[in-house]
Amino acid sequence: MGDGQGASTEPGASFMERSGACAKTSARMRRNQSGTGQIRAVPAASPAVDASLSSRVEGNVLKVALVGTWTGENAGVLEQETRQLLASSGAPASVLVDFSGLKRLDTLGGTLAWSIEQNFRDKGVPVERSGLTEAANVIYGEVSEGLSAAVAPPPPPAPALIQGLRKVGEQTLSARDDLVALLSFLGEVVTATGKLATGQGRFRLPAVVTQLDHIAFRAVPIMMLITFVIGAIIAQQGLFFFARFGADTYVVDLVAILTMREIGVLIVSIMVAGRTGSAFTAELGSMKMREEIDALRVMGLNPIEVLVLPRLIALIIGLPLLVAIGDLSALMGGAIVSQLYGQLPMELFFSRMQEEVGRRHVWIGLVKAPFMALIIGLVACVEGLRVEGSAESLGRQTTASVVKAIFLVIVMDAVFAMFFAAIDQ
Repeated sequence: MGDGQGASTEPGASFMERSGACAKTSARMRRNQSGTGQIRAVPAASPAVDASLSSRVEGNVLKVALVGTWTGENAGVLEQETRQLLASSGAPASVLVDFSGLKRLDTLGGTLAWSIEQNFRDKGVPVERSGLTEAANVIYGEVSEGLSAAVAPPPPPAPALIQGLRKVGEQTLSARDDLVALLSFLGEVVTATGKLATGQGRFRLPAVVTQLDHIAFRAVPIMMLITFVIGAIIAQQGLFFFARFGADTYVVDLVAILTMREIGVLIVSIMVAGRTGSAFTAELGSMKMREEIDALRVMGLNPIEVLVLPRLIALIIGLPLLVAIGDLSALMGGAIVSQLYGQLPMELFFSRMQEEVGRRHVWIGLVKAPFMALIIGLVACVEGLRVEGSAESLGRQTTASVVKAIFLVIVMDAVFAMFFAAIDQ
């Protein structure tokens, strides 16, 4: 097709130019075989344009008439006439757009008509319409609404005080919704636990053992390392200050009471919230995205009983075990630092701990652990079941799970601290 180059158009050519070039190419390409074997070109017929735009001035009113078929077929002619009208119309006192001559209107024609009206409105000229049929009014209304929203200027920003109050209100409502969702989910868990206790449900021991392995046994090394370092830091700081008063032995009381009563359970719970809570949310969220939870419901299985209860039971069992191991590791770290940094023998460290530190401090820390585990598990499972169908939602809910669980763990630890302090008085 050696002469096809004559029909090429520039990327920025108008619709008419592209249409004309395509028509010429079509004329050259339509060939018919003559009886002598020669090929002759048959010229293409030019389609009649059944659309026009006219205007006239009556008094101070510019009347613009839309006639014919205002669709994409006549886009080139209509674009040209629209540009000519806008260039020569000036700024009349008012404009009346007459749609009574329209035969058909599509979104392209509606866009051109809207551009005529908008051009005059930008100049401060009032614009009215007449003769718009019901069908055309529907199309024109949708086009006008969409284009007006696209070009509308954004609303001015509210004052900083109003924005701050709005954010506080939104966060308050979000916290209320989270609390309601958590309590509702707790009710479902209690119901499922009641069915399990009365023999109406099935206790899934393999699932509990598997979760216990992931939650507790595999977490022992990292928990021991973190709590060992925490105990060592507490002992070092205590020795640094107690040495000024010749009261080095009081570091034993500091390390033992802080570790077993507060720091041990708090640090382990925060670590579990970040490690296990995020895993729960990611697992349940992935199942929600793949519609596996809906499949369980279709099969007649309760997702709370199948997925949530084994995780909660394993977490309630595993967290106290991790707290006990963490307490021992922290005490060992404190004893080693006391011997190396404060020349306090380990035998003296542990003998004083047995004499001066009561067992109640151990039990106070262990009593907190199941409640911490319940909070972490509930928050993680609730956020996992809130995941929608996107990876962004999964990441957002996983982050929210960790943040909310850590916050509630700290709040609960503070409540327990005040409660036990009041009892000890």
